Amino acid sequence: MSTIVEKPHLKEEPERPPTRLDALRSLLGQSDLGVLPILLGLVVIWGIFQLANPHFLSARNLTNLLLQAASTGTISIGLVLILLLGEIDLSVGAVSGLCGSIVAVLNVNNGVSGPIAVLAGLLAGLAIGLFQGMWITRFRIPSFIVTLAGLLGWQGTQLLVLGETGTINLRDPFVVGIANTFFPQLIGWLVGIIFVVIVIVSMLLERRQRMAAELPYRSRQAIIFRSALIAAAMIGSIAVLNADRGLPLAVIIFVGLIVLFDLITRRTIFGRHIYAVGGDPEAARRASINVNGIRVAVFGLGSMLAALGGILGESRLFAVNQSSGGSDTLLNAIAAAVIGGTSLFGGFGSVWSALVGALVIFSISNGMDLLALPSDIKFIITGGVLLVAVTIDAISRRMREVRGR
Repeated sequence: MSTIVEKPHLKEEPERPPTRLDALRSLLGQSDLGVLPILLGLVVIWGIFQLANPHFLSARNLTNLLLQAASTGTISIGLVLILLLGEIDLSVGAVSGLCGSIVAVLNVNNGVSGPIAVLAGLLAGLAIGLFQGMWITRFRIPSFIVTLAGLLGWQGTQLLVLGETGTINLRDPFVVGIANTFFPQLIGWLVGIIFVVIVIVSMLLERRQRMAAELPYRSRQAIIFRSALIAAAMIGSIAVLNADRGLPLAVIIFVGLIVLFDLITRRTIFGRHIYAVGGDPEAARRASINVNGIRVAVFGLGSMLAALGGILGESRLFAVNQSSGGSDTLLNAIAAAVIGGTSLFGGFGSVWSALVGALVIFSISNGMDLLALPSDIKFIITGGVLLVAVTIDAISRRMREVRGR
């Protein structure tokens, strides 16, 4: 006679009541608070430096801050793409200096027109990135090693390109106009309106697509809240810029690239493949994704954006020299990406990290310059901020892994 053994009845745990934090997450339309703590930190940084120096929040200084952030921030966009793969590129600073030097030598020393010289610099950056990407994938060498070699090699090439002159002053209207063109107030407001409309339409289209695919999507309240924040930030930014010299072309280029690559990473097959390769390369390979091709393409884009960042930098300074792309360029570009929320472990982050992180890094740098702090203190503080950001990234990654189990 068989005995029936009843399984013990497991009591279901009562559902946790929603907290204020959950409500805020729902309003933001995402599972975590994302960029909100970084923005709050930016407000705190601005408040501290404004109390220390009343000129910090002046229209002139904020415009200069954005111009400083545009060149390194553009480099950081490429680094975000590379970090999403779970890779690193230590050569972007050297590539920016080398490609900027190529533009200057072609334009000033060889009489090549500004647009052609700039195009040559961008193509040189693309070629460097494709070369390094193919070397990494072909010989399966860690990107850290290959790009570290590139950092040294491209610095040497830059010195070779510049020759004995060392410093080249730029005078071509096209080249210097890239970072020194300012649009009148009406153009500034029109660009701001177009930007806000593009972002709102993008959110609405994304919501519709996710609803059709039966995926989690943002609520109407979340979209309204985010749209209001974006509109308020844009109105404030344009008002500040118009109070000085107007909207800079360099800022339009920088923000335009962020919008473009944000759409690419979130709305295209290529972008989804980047996240897939960064999240799990082996699973991506089994899904018939060309993992090596994605890596090569991203390294090419990263170096081309580094070249553009170098061109923006030399345009702002009206010159290029042997130290261009050196010093803390690489550190600031990596710090901007990581502080903005892009994971060093791959598969998590947003192109908007480049903007938010660059604002944080250059707000700190700009504020310390206004306070006339010595270079040693500036490097210590910037390094400390980067260490904190990396630590937060590691903790967030563990929390995501726990939630995914």
